[in-house]
Amino acid sequence: MALTAHLEALKKKHRDMSEAIEAAQRSPATDALHLSDLKKQKMRLKEEITRLSE
Repeated sequence: MALTAHLEALKKKHRDMSEAIEAAQRSPATDALHLSDLKKQKMRLKEEITRLSE
């Protein structure tokens, strides 16, 4: 049960990260380095979700 809850929390963070990336891409004040960091964080979340789902 705890694993399922953890996976759901990771999926929510992944969705939130997607929204943050979209907002950053729309903002002219966002620099490429910050956007790259957000994308890397999102990728790490996805990798963790995949690892735990197997």
